[in-house]
Amino acid sequence: MPNRKRTAGALTAAMTVAGATVLLTAPAAHAAVVDVNYACETKIGPKGAVSPVDITAVKSGGSYTITMSFQKGVSDSPIELPKGVMTPRADIVVGGADSGKVQVKGVPNTAAIPPNTPISIGRLTGTYTPKKSGKVTFTAGVLTVHALGMDAAVCTPKNNPKPALELDVTAAGGSGGGDSGGSGDSGGSGGTGTLPKTGPLDSAVALGTLGGTVLLTGAAGVLWLTRRTAH
Repeated sequence: MPNRKRTAGALTAAMTVAGATVLLTAPAAHAAVVDVNYACETKIGPKGAVSPVDITAVKSGGSYTITMSFQKGVSDSPIELPKGVMTPRADIVVGGADSGKVQVKGVPNTAAIPPNTPISIGRLTGTYTPKKSGKVTFTAGVLTVHALGMDAAVCTPKNNPKPALELDVTAAGGSGGGDSGGSGDSGGSGGTGTLPKTGPLDSAVALGTLGGTVLLTGAAGVLWLTRRTAH
């Protein structure tokens, strides 16, 4: 019985250490939903609207698949837009340790859009390949709505929005930059390849996996020590 109590106590201590280790070693990444106030120049005059926007990243080899999601439409059309005639695209401004733009693009509308109805932008995707290592930010840039064979609306953020995503990246052949730490606002971990996907749920799963690995290592050490004591 005393040996069992000592083993149980040691396992509890291992779990505590595992949790602390996870918090200390998780790569820094911050994702947030940002309200972007778009001012749009259209063929029928100026339009404008505020849309919550979020940006996520999934690591794939030495690059990231970047997804930009719009929760609201930012412009409308005075006429019906038939199925398949509207395709949105946008620039994401890269800042921090790296610089430049990521071009993301959506798919053509899958259903007709009624007149005078906000045009749903949905999800736009593109690819980002780090040129420099360190903490990189991703901020909503110019949005363009291409419809009926022309750029029907060009929308520019006018409220100087904050970055919707920040993560640590490593350029090909380089070393990672930035400090390690826990996730911020709504979480999400891209980082240096350890936790590949951003977003609250994926961050939780990844942290749980890392915690389980540390816990198993701690448990194995405890069992070894217990056997040594028994001998």
